[in-house]
Amino acid sequence: MSDITVRSLGEDEWEQYRSVRLSALEDSPDAFVASVEEERAYDEDFWRTRMRRSQRLIAEQDGTAVGVASVGQARHEGERDNEKVAELFGLWVAPSARGTGVATQLVQAGADAARQQGRSHLAYWVGVDNGRAVAFASGFGFRPTDSRRPMRVQGAGDPEDEVAMVLPLGEDRGVPRF
Repeated sequence: MSDITVRSLGEDEWEQYRSVRLSALEDSPDAFVASVEEERAYDEDFWRTRMRRSQRLIAEQDGTAVGVASVGQARHEGERDNEKVAELFGLWVAPSARGTGVATQLVQAGADAARQQGRSHLAYWVGVDNGRAVAFASGFGFRPTDSRRPMRVQGAGDPEDEVAMVLPLGEDRGVPRF
């Protein structure tokens, strides 16, 4: 198996991000807030705006996208932004690359990006009943917080809760409010 590289996408690479995002929505429709049909209909202006709003990371193997994640400003409904906290979201790995370390590389790149932005923590929302995701995040160093919210995914009849897990990025080991 050849090396996997992770890099940040620029605004002009919106079509590449769009392609891998649509692949993620097709493969795992129950894991995302949006639907593939909805996002396929968006125009170039929408995708360029999305690229500017958050940092988009892509994992590639032999020039083929095998994973994606985004890093943006952490927010909590009803409260103002916590400028010191970044949020990792939209993490997806192609089925052919699962179990090969792609997710770890994407999360590490997300943590590095957040640190470079001057953030003290990286937040990652995980379904409380998704033992595999909780174990992955915990193994990476994320710790659960008291913050919970209903999972916001497509087609969720009675959605489970998700928990904010937080990774300290520097000397501040405290847990920020969400």
